Amino acid sequence: MNPVPRACILSVSGLVLTPGEKALLADIRPWGVILMGRSCGTPDQVRSLVNDIWNALQRPCLIFIDQEGGRVARLKAPLFPAAGTFGAMYGQNADAALEAAWLSHRLMGAELAAISIHADCAPVLDLPVPGADDVIGDRAFADEPDTAIRLASAALAGLRDAGVAGVIKHMPGHGRAEVDTHKALPRVTASDAELTARDLVPFTALADAPMAMSAHIAYEAWDSAHPATQSARVISDIIRGRIGFQGILMTDDLGMNALGGSLADRTRAAHAAGCDIALHCSGFVKDPDLILAEMREVGEASPELSGVALSRATEAEAATTHATEFDAEAGWARLRALVPSPGVAA
Repeated sequence: MNPVPRACILSVSGLVLTPGEKALLADIRPWGVILMGRSCGTPDQVRSLVNDIWNALQRPCLIFIDQEGGRVARLKAPLFPAAGTFGAMYGQNADAALEAAWLSHRLMGAELAAISIHADCAPVLDLPVPGADDVIGDRAFADEPDTAIRLASAALAGLRDAGVAGVIKHMPGHGRAEVDTHKALPRVTASDAELTARDLVPFTALADAPMAMSAHIAYEAWDSAHPATQSARVISDIIRGRIGFQGILMTDDLGMNALGGSLADRTRAAHAAGCDIALHCSGFVKDPDLILAEMREVGEASPELSGVALSRATEAEAATTHATEFDAEAGWARLRALVPSPGVAA
């Protein structure tokens, strides 16, 4: 029987595992591994890397990726539309927009599943507001709840039908952030009533998603002292309570400047607040030795999965088992007919 994994998702530094990374994975036993652009070359290379990760762990863990379409794409080919493309279509032809959103994510999921990636950090359910930082922008499907719900639901279904579990983000809502969380901690001053009437609505509607990612944002109405990722009140009262989300809650990347303290401190605070899984990417780090050191720090600060978090993790893994038959060639032809733009290329 394999040892219980730790409650973290870690990353690796390049196209192949280094000896140090093999040893780290065997020692720390993260629940999952996320691949950044630095680790994504050819399909054969990614498949080989995944196999090496699984061999090091002695089990086939979930492999995560940020593959939203548009500007957030670790795999650069084929090209998929940004979520905002479907929102722009929706006002002209809602049925065509919904079909295109499902098709795009069904095809995207097929590309991921073919290289053994079965967890996608998408779709974005945030609702941008005027004056917000453009870190979300066209990553969002729409700026009003009903359209975002319908399109994100189609996207989640497309991924699921390909055997890929989606991760809705960034809970409880990133659309009002006036600062990029990669750079600093945003503070949202909207009232409880405003947030409940608008920002929470898409997350509540899709609360049955298998996984969600927290936002590194302080909401003055709920907890001005802590970002949501490290706020027991936001996680318990808002995410688990008012939204009703009971799936795996993972942090956004712990390396972002929105959070303070050491990586170990950030990890422990997130777990103490109620996050099930600590996610760390070292997204802007290039030195393999530093990446390895950061991964070890987060991994060692993460507990073993147990109790309800372990049950949620098992359910998230099971969400990757619902793939259906699909004609990809016909799917691409139909998507190109629905979205005839340079952003769609097989």
